[in-house]
This record gives sequence, C-alpha cells and structure tokens, in this order.
Amino acid sequence: MIKLVATDIDGTLLIPEGQFTEGVKKCVQKLCQKGIKVVLVTGRMNAAASLIAEDLGLDTPVVSYQGGLIKQNGKTLYERCLTCEQTEKIIEWAKRENIHLNLYNDDVLYSEQKCYEIERYCGNLHTEYRIKQFCDIRKDKVNKLLAIDYDNPAKIDRLERELPEIFPELYIVKSTPYFLEFSNKEASKYCAVKFLQNYWGIKEEETLTIGDQNNDIALLKAGGIRVAMGNATEELKKVATHSTDTVFNDGFVKAMEKFCI
Repeated sequence: MIKLVATDIDGTLLIPEGQFTEGVKKCVQKLCQKGIKVVLVTGRMNAAASLIAEDLGLDTPVVSYQGGLIKQNGKTLYERCLTCEQTEKIIEWAKRENIHLNLYNDDVLYSEQKCYEIERYCGNLHTEYRIKQFCDIRKDKVNKLLAIDYDNPAKIDRLERELPEIFPELYIVKSTPYFLEFSNKEASKYCAVKFLQNYWGIKEEETLTIGDQNNDIALLKAGGIRVAMGNATEELKKVATHSTDTVFNDGFVKAMEKFCI
C-alpha cells in the first residue's frame, strides 16, 4: 500500500507552458483524501515551489533545491547548503568557462547581470531575481548554483561527465538539457525523500517516486515503485520499475490510478 508519493514538478505535474491539467489537480485531491502524503520534490526555489503546493491544496513539506531544503509552513525540517569556499570555487570555474551562473542564497535568486539566460529562465518559471555582483553577496546560506547554456546542450553533457572529478565534494546533476546544478553532497532528492520516510516512519516499499529528468534518478531510487514519465530521459527510464504516459497525456494521473487510487 502506497503511503507517500514523492513527485517532481516540471515535466511530471506541469506541462512546459507551466500549467496543470484539471486531471492532475483532481488526482492530487483524491490522493490526499485517501490519506496518501503527496510531496513535491523539485530543483526549484522554495518560494516558487511553495506556491505550486498551495495551488494544489497541499500542506505537506516541500522539497526544493534538488533536496537541499525541506520546509513546511515556514519551518525548516532539513537544510544542506554549500560552503563559502565551495561557492567561490564554482564562481571562479564559471568565469573561466564563460558560462552563465544563477546563485541562490537564502531562497533569493541572484544574477550578476540582466541577460538572455536569466530573463528566459525567470520568464519560463515566473520567478523574480535580483542583480548583484556575487562578490557583494554574503554567501552564508547558498542553496545551490545553476549553470545555464541554452545554445549548447552538448557542453552541458560534457560538463556533467567531467565536473565530478573537478568537484568530487559536490553533488552535480543535469536537471534539463540546458541546466547543470551544483549543491551540497547531501542535497539530493534521494536524501530528502529518505529524510521524510524516516520522519514519518514510512518504508521504501510504501513510497512511489515519479519524475522525468536526470535529476530525478536520485528521486526514483528512494522509492519502491519508481515511475518514469513517457517524456523521461533514457537514463531515467533505466532506473524506473514502471513507465507511464507523457505529461501532455496525464501520465502522472494514469500512474496514480494504477498504483494508488
């Protein structure tokens, strides 16, 4: 019997235009009515993810920053940040690589300049940001850093392969073909779901995990039933125990009807 559904947001619940289908909303309500805990597990900021949880009528903890922060009703249950030294090292690397970097400190998004990358990123996610030189930011609670290259996804693929050797102390994951994320080693979706399982006394076999991108590989590994969306990457499908339809065809709903409702 499934007691916990840990789900990704973008490409799993939300279509690329940033909307839920009515089917998804009704399905989440049914899960909650059955007493199943539905938890959003995302790379998004907590401020943005919390709004989505509210829109879905969820009062469960929200997992943001790939697992680096878990908050419920303003209370922090779990948090793992980058150190100042790690942050500075990544910033210097990005400058040498000439790649755009988003910096998230204490749930505020910073960019050093107004540019195509930050405008497209925030426009797609309806997220606000501040322009400030990274050297002027205190960096005491850096949730994550995000490298963006919309023009060269092959570069992101290469960096994903190469960077673990350069930064073995970090958790580095590709969250879309254009995004590469840097965070604390214990800031993964796997670590976050394991924390919640222990927090509630829920077993792995009582947990369903579902997602679509490479950063959801860690998420799926925390579940007994591991579902890949029809639009998932090939890498994710390899670790899934089951597959469902695409986000455009209510794949999430179909998976919940099969295993939970």
